[in-house]
Amino acid sequence: MPGKSRTRKHARPAMSPLLRALTFSRAAHEPITQAMLLQCYTVLDAFRRGHGSRELFTTLERQLLIAEELCRLGYYPDEIADIQEAHAAMMHIDAAEKENGAWVMDDADYSWVCVAFELFGRQLAVVSLDGIAKAEARMVEGLLNARQKIAAAEITT
Repeated sequence: MPGKSRTRKHARPAMSPLLRALTFSRAAHEPITQAMLLQCYTVLDAFRRGHGSRELFTTLERQLLIAEELCRLGYYPDEIADIQEAHAAMMHIDAAEKENGAWVMDDADYSWVCVAFELFGRQLAVVSLDGIAKAEARMVEGLLNARQKIAAAEITT
């Protein structure tokens, strides 16, 4: 008989039991998703009233990127074009700010962002908190990869 112990060490779970229970609890789901949507629409209103800023722009873009990742994860994947149109609208807003110094949305850009956030609301109604966390992780990973590509391109030029 070999002298090795046959007992296995159990791997530690990635999250605490309390966090795991909250992640899969529908009671915790609604306040989180409603807060996400409230943030979207509050920032959208600030832009519509001409009170946008770089920070608020970043907040909208972040939520749109999460919505795009949710599409890629299978939550209304056929509607990803609406999210991409909203990204294009956000680029118009950014370009307009650089040109005239004001953070405002025209009617067309506002409409596309509203369509995207309506989709985001439908996604948040059916996705688990774990799914949201996966989408956020993929979003951050995508941003880091893009930053690395930009840095590599700057080095080669």
